[in-house]
Amino acid sequence: MTRLLITVLALVMILKPDWAWANPGVKALTVTTNPDGSQDYSMTLQVLAIMTALSLIPAFVMMMTSFTRIIVVLSILRQAIGLQQSPSNQILIGVSLFLSLFIMAPVFDKVNETALQPYLNEEITSIEAYERAKIPMRAFMLSQTRVKDLETFVEIGGYQGQFQSPEEVPMNVLIPAFVTSELKTAFQIGFMLFIPFLILDLVVASVLMAMGMMMLSPMIVALPFKLMLFVLVDGWNLIFGTLANSFGM
Repeated sequence: MTRLLITVLALVMILKPDWAWANPGVKALTVTTNPDGSQDYSMTLQVLAIMTALSLIPAFVMMMTSFTRIIVVLSILRQAIGLQQSPSNQILIGVSLFLSLFIMAPVFDKVNETALQPYLNEEITSIEAYERAKIPMRAFMLSQTRVKDLETFVEIGGYQGQFQSPEEVPMNVLIPAFVTSELKTAFQIGFMLFIPFLILDLVVASVLMAMGMMMLSPMIVALPFKLMLFVLVDGWNLIFGTLANSFGM
């Protein structure tokens, strides 16, 4: 629970919320008394901005961490085996979330050590905390982003010739490039996962065709064999190990 709280606070800082902490003395609710004695209530723009940022945190958790690659690979694996509802979406999301916390733990620990704790101890300002928190997150995303994807979004954004190295690319360009690279990597891993199950489907379909059982669905017959194959090769261990190693762990 502590690591999850640290993760949320770190992501809030990475989203540059200096506007949210710059003036902690601003009142959340303002009461105005009218000449007739009635009262009007209004919330400050600061509170509205904070609530908006909190609502966007789940999207940034998915887009700026290893979550995207993991959930896409697990979804493709489920389709390759031929299972429609098992494991359920809730289980896949939960597994992807906790596996992401495991993979991102060194990054989050560094953000907590260099940015969050000094800020909570009032040793640095919110802007300094944001700059420090951005460094490990940028390093992680850059290590997983292809140069071609960076160049594509630099060109789309009209930043040609403004950056000498990938480290100078702003976050609004790095994040979509990172997501694009993650989707490409996830589909490459998914393709490799599909091959053995596809071969098994072809073998079962050929056997049924040779036996004249054309009315029997090959998917139904192949499903138990695919499950047995996945269990015999210790599939979950291989999948999780491959995903973790794909991030350089």
